[in-house]
Amino acid sequence: MTSENCGNIIDVENISFGYSRDSPVIRNISFSIDRPGFICIVGPNGVGKSTLIKCINGLIRPTEGDVRIFGKKVDEYEPKELAKIAGYVPVMTAEYNSMTVLDAVLVGRYARQRYRTTYKDIAVANKALEALEVEDLSMKRFSELSAGQHQKVSIARGLVQEPKILILDEPTSNLDARHQIYVMAFLKKLSAASGLTVLMISHDLNLAAKFADKIVLMAEPGIVRSIGTPEEVLTEKNIEEVYRVSCRVIDDGGSPHIILQYII
Repeated sequence: MTSENCGNIIDVENISFGYSRDSPVIRNISFSIDRPGFICIVGPNGVGKSTLIKCINGLIRPTEGDVRIFGKKVDEYEPKELAKIAGYVPVMTAEYNSMTVLDAVLVGRYARQRYRTTYKDIAVANKALEALEVEDLSMKRFSELSAGQHQKVSIARGLVQEPKILILDEPTSNLDARHQIYVMAFLKKLSAASGLTVLMISHDLNLAAKFADKIVLMAEPGIVRSIGTPEEVLTEKNIEEVYRVSCRVIDDGGSPHIILQYII
């Protein structure tokens, strides 16, 4: 039986993390993801959203508690084994600037390669670029792209890992409104069609409300305040207490829509 057939997709079990014992970034966080879907992590700046996803994908080890993926502790996976299961999409840095877009995306294939890049690797990379409507950029230098194009190429790099879980850190942050909606709809459709679990950080509550199946709301001091459907989590009470802003939440075709009013 493979690890993908065991346990929940993700179990976060009482994890805390801090760079010193006196100032934990996240505190005693627990939740489970038991089925594929599109999950958004939201919350104010500084509540530990990026730290949480780095604990989930094994980039940092919790100072307390455990994270399990398909029933197995994250720190028990070999790095290449984990990379085949959980793809991570961080912001792509200047180290990619001298690469072509195709080569930058092929970096994401490392866990599935043996000795060299194959025709299959190139085909998978081209398919990911095509899915994100940037296939015409494949031979451009990464340094020549706009910020929004960088973001799409980053997502393509995560997809070529062919993971069971795709973890993204603010993938719409540099996109205009049209491309924000495109990327969110793309990830939602991808999750529904392929059974991929998408776990992403978002600062846009209304985008998360419209597209997410489940929302994890984080709050000070590095805790999970609420987890559930957008309707369950994005309430006026939760938003006002977590973000310290007054708001109205109205129904928008079955999804909550938040109208921010003033700072409390």
